[in-house]
Amino acid sequence: MNSEEEFFDAETGEAALPAGMCLFFLHVCCQSPTRPPVLPIRAGVRRFLKTLPAQMISRSNFSIWSILKKCIGMELSKIAMPVEFNEPLSFLQRITEYMEHTHLIHKACSLSDSVDRMQVVAAFAVSAVASQWERTGKPFNPLLGETYELIREDEGYRWISEQVSHHPPVSAFHAQSLKQEFEFHGSIYPKLKFWGKSVEAEPKGTMVLDLLKHKEVYTWTNPMCCVHNIILGKLWIEQYGSVEIINHSTGDKCVLNFKPCGMFGKDLHKVEGYIQDKSKKKRRVIYGKWTECIYSVDPKSYDAYKRTAGDPKRLKQVRNCLMRSLPAPTQNENSCEGEEADEMPDVQETVTVIPGSALLWRITPRPAHSAQIYNFTSFAVTLNELEPGMEKLLAPTDCRLRPDIRAMENGDMELASAEKERLEEKQRAARRERSEEDETWSTRWFQLGVNPHTGAEDWFYTGGYFDRNYSDCPNIY
Repeated sequence: MNSEEEFFDAETGEAALPAGMCLFFLHVCCQSPTRPPVLPIRAGVRRFLKTLPAQMISRSNFSIWSILKKCIGMELSKIAMPVEFNEPLSFLQRITEYMEHTHLIHKACSLSDSVDRMQVVAAFAVSAVASQWERTGKPFNPLLGETYELIREDEGYRWISEQVSHHPPVSAFHAQSLKQEFEFHGSIYPKLKFWGKSVEAEPKGTMVLDLLKHKEVYTWTNPMCCVHNIILGKLWIEQYGSVEIINHSTGDKCVLNFKPCGMFGKDLHKVEGYIQDKSKKKRRVIYGKWTECIYSVDPKSYDAYKRTAGDPKRLKQVRNCLMRSLPAPTQNENSCEGEEADEMPDVQETVTVIPGSALLWRITPRPAHSAQIYNFTSFAVTLNELEPGMEKLLAPTDCRLRPDIRAMENGDMELASAEKERLEEKQRAARRERSEEDETWSTRWFQLGVNPHTGAEDWFYTGGYFDRNYSDCPNIY
């Protein structure tokens, strides 16, 4: 293999990035658009996995620095990573974790007031990144044409995603209510940079939520994400940046500020923002932590609380004084120069509740043994489960059928590494063959178009996946 092929076909997109950070995927299968057939289930009740077949391995014997030391300031789009730094999920499965708190969408559908609906949609947008906390492995990069489906009758939706592009890496997804109450779709194109001790991720792509009953369409983008201590120390994650949620039907807007950690760790994980109507009048204030919970309160109550909660001007003066005593940074403010680890601030993981507040969302507790299974949530544990007989109904491109992910889940790292290399070489060979025959890749279930609400290019589900006709699917495994 020549050097050019090695460069352009290495793992793409999230190298060194813990588990799908941009920035974030059970399965019974259906034969008709409205009703899936029942797969074999034990004792007549669908029971989901509660743990993985094998515990995660130690990464202490592997040096990520040997791979990344030449990549400072570069976009990590074509850097191959050893399988030991992965978690046993594909990125397509990882973005399915947006649906872990689907009950919030159902709640929004049930509300009659548009501001109340916006509150809950804002909570859903925050909940979509909650599973990233403490996920220190990166997902497997999807192969071109790879798919993932998920049908949850208990949660009332079905999901399909496809890797529609390899360079750049683009993952498209579409979820729809089984009762035609909502549709949720979008595409993710993660852009990453390595800054010496941290990896910064920009999760390009727009989320679109359509509440069909109310004829409302909401759009937003995900916040920036930074993973600290890539080289030395304990990995920790912060989300930061402004997220603007727009109700294109009413003109209501929610602006959320995911706060960066700051010098003293006071703002670590904090989210604050507000909802305004089309006349730009503030209707509600949103606050909380993306790792814990989100509340809503009346703006007057919020302002009154802030006036009595201390002297923020004095705190700002102290911070400015300390900042002037520090040497000027040589990279951007989120980079991590130096040889010492960036210790995660020791902050209390609770939210002070302002009187009169309403709880919008609280994170689901993780399994007690989560640290031994890649810090997976209970939802993430189930995503690679393969029920008996399911492989006969799934598309042959489904992530559950990937041998490298399955081998890692079972604890066979030698086989996982060998299969990963085999699949990457098979993908390279297929690309060379298409190039020689002057052929272009055709997506199966999504097509590129223009988002009518944002005016930007986006990928849209064309239908047909759940008809179960997979005769033209490529052999990618």
